[in-house]
Amino acid sequence: MQLGILGLAKAGKTLLFNTLTASEKDTDKFSASKKTHLATARVPDPRLERLRDLYNPKRYVPATVDYIDIPGIQKGEGSQSLDLAQLRTVDALVHVVRAFEDPELPHPEGSVNPERDIATIDLELIYADHELVERRLARLAKSAKGGLSPDEAHEQRLLAEVILPTLEQETPIREVELSADDEKRLRGYQLLSAKPILIVINVAEEDVATAEPGESGSQSHRVTISAPIEKEISQLSPEEQREFLDDLGLEEPSLNRVLRASFELLGLIAFFTVGEDEVRAWTIRRGTRAREAAGVIHSDLARGFIRAEVVSWEDLLDLGSLASARDKGLLRLEGKDYEIADGDVTHVRFNV
Repeated sequence: MQLGILGLAKAGKTLLFNTLTASEKDTDKFSASKKTHLATARVPDPRLERLRDLYNPKRYVPATVDYIDIPGIQKGEGSQSLDLAQLRTVDALVHVVRAFEDPELPHPEGSVNPERDIATIDLELIYADHELVERRLARLAKSAKGGLSPDEAHEQRLLAEVILPTLEQETPIREVELSADDEKRLRGYQLLSAKPILIVINVAEEDVATAEPGESGSQSHRVTISAPIEKEISQLSPEEQREFLDDLGLEEPSLNRVLRASFELLGLIAFFTVGEDEVRAWTIRRGTRAREAAGVIHSDLARGFIRAEVVSWEDLLDLGSLASARDKGLLRLEGKDYEIADGDVTHVRFNV
């Protein structure tokens, strides 16, 4: 899973990126980086951590998320200032929105207004998509002289009658209800405004415990953080973290919510494999069936799938071992069509 972090200059994008991925990219207050950065974040999961403590394995492998930090966007220059090649490959977008005042750091638009900035970035994505769709329609128009295939004719109608008018109304494609077939046809375009988006409202330290991020939708989630605080928290010991969070009135680091929201936005869940050698999280889409999930671990497991032994992570922790779960009848044998649930501990029986 890969998410692209974007936003206007000096919104706190790179500071968030550094904290999420334990990186140390330059965050000079008075100059903006022109470089694109890529790094991986380990997803904290209390369920998996407790299983790790139970098994004390040689290897511990939590779920991960790849983040790309895109240089700050200049209003009206989206196509020029966006790293389109990188952004078009990501699964979702993370828009960092400035909601803090800093007299030493004037906002590029002259004032702090999160809702205006959210609309501004949406417009830049829409403009980039509009250019791409217009170019594709021009090529299809040339091809039409020699006759279009049924697929090309359908594509032309979809772009000309649905997608282009939506963009011209300054509406992101993610807000349009499309059939499964039309969604599949559009995937090859990698339209930016069609991608799910996580809005991260970056507030001042004194506002982090009380700020409301606003409403979320099916393709647009919102969370609130204070990026400098999150950076400071990430550098503390667990005991110091707890004390600091209590002082702020927070139950957990806000970055945990950013990582969870990244999962939820894409409909992802985690299932676990456990043992003395390794305790590991595997990322799948919600609704994935057992044989397909086995293939995420290794293709041989899917090819030779017989049954999946499944127990909930809570039951395993309560009973202390898979053997005890089996004795109590809580370790179930499931077939290939069983839908893996979030937090399932799974052992695959197979024969190749």
